Amino acid sequence: MKPHRTLIAASLSVCSIALFAGCDSKQENAREDAAEQRAESIEEQADMTRDATEAKADAIEDRADRAPGAVADGMENKADAVRDAGEAKADAMENKADAVEDAAP
Repeated sequence: MKPHRTLIAASLSVCSIALFAGCDSKQENAREDAAEQRAESIEEQADMTRDATEAKADAIEDRADRAPGAVADGMENKADAVRDAGEAKADAMENKADAVEDAAP
């Protein structure tokens, strides 16, 4: 019967070690929280970038509506380019935010 008790004791020890190894320290939690806050800040900047470039593109399109033919076409193309560039920049910022969050311990 003694080997059975030893096996149970060893199993409980392994489970206890695994349970405590999964706990984060205060420093790890602080680093994770800081990374999450930084990522959130970057995502907010990405949203502001997207909103600002969308507003700029809309303003260009409004002016294009009052412009003559070929000029209007050029302005519409410029509005599309501004919108595309803003989206690309905001997407890159969101990717950076994901990387910051993924790199957190």
